[in-house]
Amino acid sequence: MRWLHELPVVWIAVVVVAAIGLLVAVAYLITVRLAVAERATALSSVSPGLLPPIGIVLALIVGFLAAGVWGDSDKARDAESSEASALRSVVLLSDQLPAGDAARMRLLIRRHIERAVHIEWPAMARQEASLAAIPVPLVQALDLALTFKPQTDGQSVAQREIVIALEKALDARRQRIIVSDSGINAVKWLGLLGLTAVMLFAIAFVHSGNRTTAAIAMSLFGIAVAAVVVMLVSQDQPFTGQLGLDPDLLEEVLPPAR
Repeated sequence: MRWLHELPVVWIAVVVVAAIGLLVAVAYLITVRLAVAERATALSSVSPGLLPPIGIVLALIVGFLAAGVWGDSDKARDAESSEASALRSVVLLSDQLPAGDAARMRLLIRRHIERAVHIEWPAMARQEASLAAIPVPLVQALDLALTFKPQTDGQSVAQREIVIALEKALDARRQRIIVSDSGINAVKWLGLLGLTAVMLFAIAFVHSGNRTTAAIAMSLFGIAVAAVVVMLVSQDQPFTGQLGLDPDLLEEVLPPAR
């Protein structure tokens, strides 16, 4: 479904509404074909009390899916924020280092951010980013901080804080790559759509005695489901699509080229 996630939200809505509309139409036509002779009486005898339990189960599934989707989005934003904050701290603390080491440190941070923006972010959007890829500039910056020989107390403090900030940046990078692979899997989507189909048939059976009422009730339910699916599809992959997370925070802390 990657192609669907990469569409603008408007086009996602068009595709989803068309798909749910087709499901509603199929359920309605099947019910109309079945509701003849003795079967019509049997279908119309289905108790309306069946609808609330099915609706509650569907609502619970949607709630759990939505909680996971928005939880992943929050984790992605927190990871980017933590990484940007840590890198900004490194840049500020590098002023306490000798001029050559400070310039080298800022250059490595700049290279890391550029690599994250231009290479890692597109890979995360495709859910192809891997923890196996080593962030070379960040590792080199950590090596520079660890091998630096401080000459003053201020430099000693700066060295310690730089190492801590770089480790925090490395951990935040790992977190955003892990979160980038999250999303609603096929089994959950099939479960949601399968239960939607069950609910549509239940509505159709309950109102099979009046086709107009059945069509109206099924259409309203279909619209509600379509709205839910659009919200889930447009946000279930934190770095993908129009509503995906941008590397704007990292770009804000990009050290100037010198």
